[in-house]
Amino acid sequence: MPKQKTHKSTKKVLNVRNSGSITYKKSNGNHKTAKDSSKQVRKRRKAGTLSKALGSRLKDVI
Repeated sequence: MPKQKTHKSTKKVLNVRNSGSITYKKSNGNHKTAKDSSKQVRKRRKAGTLSKALGSRLKDVI
C-alpha cells in the first residue's frame, strides 16, 4: 500500500507540540477588532487546541 500524502493546507494551519497536542491560530484577530471587546481580542491571541478526538483523526494527515 502506498504512503499517504500530507495534506499541505492542513499542515500549514495546524502545529503538533512535543506533548502531542495539536494547536492552531484563532480566527478574527488580525484587523477590524475595534468592534470587539478587549477580552475577546485578548483570547484570540492565544493558540487554540484541538480535542483529542479531532487530533487523533488529523495526525496521520499532517
